[in-house]
Parts: sequence; C-alpha cells; structure tokens
Amino acid sequence: MNAPAPLNLPTVSVVVPMYNEIDNVAPLVQRFEEALGSAPWPWELLLVDDGSTDGTTARLREVARQTGDHIRVIELARNFKQTAAMQAGIDAARGDVIVTLDGDLQNDPLDIPLLVERLLREDLDLVAGWRKDRKDGFWLRKVPSRIANRLIARLTGVRLNDYGCSLKAFRASCLRQIRLYGEMHRFIPAWIATVTHKDRIAEQAVRHHPRIHGESKYGISRTFRVILDLLFMYFIMRFRARPGHFFGLIGLGLMALGSLILGYLFVLKLMGESIGSRPLLTLGFFLMVAGVQMLSTGILAEVLVRVLFESGGAQSYWVRDHAERAPEAGWRRP
Repeated sequence: MNAPAPLNLPTVSVVVPMYNEIDNVAPLVQRFEEALGSAPWPWELLLVDDGSTDGTTARLREVARQTGDHIRVIELARNFKQTAAMQAGIDAARGDVIVTLDGDLQNDPLDIPLLVERLLREDLDLVAGWRKDRKDGFWLRKVPSRIANRLIARLTGVRLNDYGCSLKAFRASCLRQIRLYGEMHRFIPAWIATVTHKDRIAEQAVRHHPRIHGESKYGISRTFRVILDLLFMYFIMRFRARPGHFFGLIGLGLMALGSLILGYLFVLKLMGESIGSRPLLTLGFFLMVAGVQMLSTGILAEVLVRVLFESGGAQSYWVRDHAERAPEAGWRRP
C-alpha cells in the first residue's frame, strides 16, 4: 500500500480528449505509465471520449479497468468537439496542476514532467508546449499554423510560437477562472491572459511525432473558424468588462460623421440650394441612426455585463490563492 503523499506535494491531472482513436488507446496509456510511473507527485489520467463511433469507448473502459483507478474515463453523450471535451475533463480534474494534450500520440507524455516542473519551479500559471520540430505536412498544416500563430500573437499580445500545441500545463486555480466554448481551445493562452499577467505564461520546446494510427481531425477549413474565433477573442480581451466603450466609440464616430454631413447640407440649405435629392442627405441621416443604434447596443451590453458579474456568475478579477487539496483516493502515487 502506498504511503500518503506529503501535504505540500502537488497533484497532477492529465486531460486527454479522444475521438475515434481506438488504435491509440492502449499505446497511449502504456506511454503514460512509462512517462509518469516514476513521477515525484501523485497523478491521474482523465481520458475523455468525445462520442466516438469506432469502439474507442469500450477500449478505454477495458484499458482503464486493467491499469488502475488512477485512469478515469469520461464518456460524452455525443461528439461535442475538442473544446467541449477538454472542458469536460478540466471540470472533472482534481489536481493542483492540469495538463492537456491530444490522444493521437503526436504529443509525447515524456514531456509532461518537464512542463510541470517548470510551472512549479518558476511559479507560472501556464507553460505551453512548442512543437519546434513539427512532424506534419508543410503546406496544409505548418504554413497555415505559422500564419495563424503570428496573427494571434499580434492581436492578443501573448507572444507564443505555437498556439496549436495541445500539450500545456496549467495551474488549476487559474485555469478554472475561464470557461471554454465553441472551438476556443486554440486561444487558451489568450484566455489565461485575461485573468493573470502575461509574464506568468511561458513556452517550452517539446517533442512531436508523426501520426501512426487513425486520421487527423483537422483540415484547411479550420482557418476560417480560427479567424472568426480570433475576432471574438480580440473583443473579449479588450472590452470584456466594458463593452460600452467599444460600441460607444463606434457610435460616436458615426454620429460625428453624420453631424458633419448634415451640418454641411444645412449650410447649403441656408444659402438657398436644394438638398432634398442629394445622396448625402440620406447618408447623413443613416449615419446618425446607426450611431444611435451603436450607442444603445453599448448601453445594453454594459447592463448585461453588470448583471453577469453581480449575479455571481462571473468576476472581473481573480485573487490568487492556494488550491484546495484533492481527495486522496484514485491517484497513482510515487
């Protein structure tokens, strides 16, 4: 029987979303046992089955039963996509540190101790993996990824070389301050930057292997989704707690332009010119209406934000504190 871990020893939860990866289940779990079997901290592995249809679910149950109760299987009712599956695993995780990675064996579990140790040693909130020597196709994977990484870094201000790497280590108390929706898992570092300082986010070079089993779930079509998500992320990072400023500035600008046009036409009218058939009159009128609508939208957005914060559903700040200790049962101990 394993002795209880020291009270100051952190616990680590590893979250792995999986969808139709039946051939990767057994090798993945074996790889984790090899990589973390001698880890100095208690750990658990949460395998989130995202509505697989190829028998992955049954294989996960079988391997978990054979390996031990530190392997936990979370079965989603249908395919909710990677972001939702990742959030489900985060919600179920009990560790002081939460590590995420894909289940395709391209990320190497051997890098997990490196990320966790750096997170704890440097007192960081996030250490993101950097696939420095990426083993993917050049035109369909590497080139779009590089463009997206530079664009995301420029707009969000969080300078990372590889936003797309799923291998990341988080301080659980920080990660739980955010919620992931849609396909926002690509922007987790930017989301983290909304609750903590950017200096507490670091990047670590990690291994990357070519896919051996299964098929990639990514395609070139994701580029368009990334652009839409990036626009939303940009708005949230800068105007999450003050949307009235965003809509208000646009509204005031439209009204100012409309006022200049209508003022110019008013002067012409006083000089005796006919302005009733001028396109500028229509443009000035609609600019004024659009400006009023944007101001109204800003006021409504401010009201909704205050309702959200004051109802207890969210906070505009996060006070750093020590995480509560996780339950003792169901850990793989050193």
